[in-house]
Amino acid sequence: MYVEVEKGVRIFVQDINPGQNARPIVFVHGWPLNHKMFEYQFNVLPAHGFRCIGIDLRGFGKSDKPWGSYAYDRLADDLFAVLQALHLENVTLLGFSVGGATAIRYMARYNGQFISKLILADAAAPAFAEQPNVPSGVPLEQANAMINQIYVNRPKFLQDLSLMFFNRNLGPAMLDWFISLSLEASSYATIKILQELVREDLTKDLSKITVPTLVLHGVHDQVVPFASGQLTQRQIPGSVLFPLYNSGHGSPVDQSEAFNKALLQFLSSNP
Repeated sequence: MYVEVEKGVRIFVQDINPGQNARPIVFVHGWPLNHKMFEYQFNVLPAHGFRCIGIDLRGFGKSDKPWGSYAYDRLADDLFAVLQALHLENVTLLGFSVGGATAIRYMARYNGQFISKLILADAAAPAFAEQPNVPSGVPLEQANAMINQIYVNRPKFLQDLSLMFFNRNLGPAMLDWFISLSLEASSYATIKILQELVREDLTKDLSKITVPTLVLHGVHDQVVPFASGQLTQRQIPGSVLFPLYNSGHGSPVDQSEAFNKALLQFLSSNP
């Protein structure tokens, strides 16, 4: 289905198991992927009574691909429009990588409206690139080099990224799958989101999160270092860090079984 979030811009939504008693989880994917990255969660969680709602960020997957803004505020506004259109309440919001950054900005910008629990998986937070108060980010020169590579040869860039995305050797077919999902995005959205990743700092947003929060992070993450996950957890009051010891950045795939087990344990716990 599609939700129009502003005139002429529609966000694609996949709604799995929309039963009356199913508990909703909204999944926000990472850069440069789309909602299909969560297939190893979508295969499992509905059997436990959960409604899995995957969205494609603007510019990615099946969503519309406007030229305009891809700022965190804009992505958070899109998320609000989807939650409102689907009349959702008591939602668990799960954000991966830049989806985690989007979820954090949503929680701060909308005071966590509709959300009862938050899950941040390898979230690009507090900042993706090194900043004075966030030394755990990647070097600014490295981040800018990534942007320049996309301008020159996006398929080669994505191939290189796939090699550092996972910690385990999942084989060439999995890497091809990763690249195919990434190529569904528009090239300019891929660039613009990365530019926002380099620019943004979510430090002030983190302290505004008041719902129970689980921080999942791959110990071997080469895209968003594990130290960033530790810093994020320390800055969200009452949050819990769950290290994934055999995962890189792609923890929902790298360790899908352990990832899902941690999700189910957190989802079944009392607020």
